[in-house]
Amino acid sequence: MSSSSLNISGAIQSVAEIFQRHRLPLLCAAGLGVTAVASWMWWRRKCGEHVELRKVGRVSQLLIHPIKSCRAISVQEAECLELGLRHGELWDRHWLVVTEEGQMVTGRQEPRIVLISVTGCGDSLCLEAPGMEKIMVPVVQPKSNKILDCRVFSCDIQGRDCGDEVSRWLTSYFQSSGPYRLVHFEPDLMKPRKSKNAERPFREKDIVAYPDASPIMLLSETSLEELNSRLEEPVSLANFRPCIVVSGCEAFSEDGWDDVKVGTARLKRVMACGRCILTTVNPKTGVLTRQEPLDTLRTFRLSDESLSHLYKKAPLFGQYYGVDKIGKLRVGDPVYQVVRQG
Repeated sequence: MSSSSLNISGAIQSVAEIFQRHRLPLLCAAGLGVTAVASWMWWRRKCGEHVELRKVGRVSQLLIHPIKSCRAISVQEAECLELGLRHGELWDRHWLVVTEEGQMVTGRQEPRIVLISVTGCGDSLCLEAPGMEKIMVPVVQPKSNKILDCRVFSCDIQGRDCGDEVSRWLTSYFQSSGPYRLVHFEPDLMKPRKSKNAERPFREKDIVAYPDASPIMLLSETSLEELNSRLEEPVSLANFRPCIVVSGCEAFSEDGWDDVKVGTARLKRVMACGRCILTTVNPKTGVLTRQEPLDTLRTFRLSDESLSHLYKKAPLFGQYYGVDKIGKLRVGDPVYQVVRQG
């Protein structure tokens, strides 16, 4: 037999051996009925990570809060990026109301901020509030607008000033003697904050723009239902401002979802969300009570004493996640807990 024939024969044998070793994943990948989960599992095993996906719920809502402390926008799909959720030009908490000195303004300082609704209108944000004419704010501001040095929980961060018109609108709405301004975080230009500078358990790679600490906060509908069963007047998701809302699970089961796959994204639970007086701002009236639902949460959701150095007296409700793998999410997507094997 010629050397060329031997080479061809050897190549055919090598291909056959490869096919025998991998025929199951190859046949599955070729089948029209292959699922995204099966493909993902095969790939993770191929890379040496032996895991099991356990379905724990389903995405019921995706909520983006373009301006910190203002009303959320409910979307059907979103990108899950290192800095949080994004839908088109709307990024979660990438706009911030600040004082003239650059200090953040949230519902803690101005409770009526929760009544401002923000929607996307082409290449602009549309702001509406009780007693005010709506105003359009371009998403992309002129480069001639100043970049302001701002403070979010004692951490420095920048923001592009959004102009005098929206500044007058905000100052009038809050009836403030000093001017308020709106700033925009530009990811391609500005340096994000490190989450660990706000909360120590976060990792070096976890980053945020204007959220308190985490790019993603996840909460289940059943946890809210359990809380409401203990309240005289029920509260809503708007009191807690999550990004990802999950249904089809037991109350507070999200406390144990350390590694989660949603859509094509992968999230790593870092810590619980310790709740503050912002939860006591009524999202329908803009009135701060400093009482419920915080008082009731303290009766059954305080941390173990061994974690009191981290949470102090703040009750825990919802979970903070870092982004391990960026991807896309949709309402209706299954939520999987990733469990490592062996």
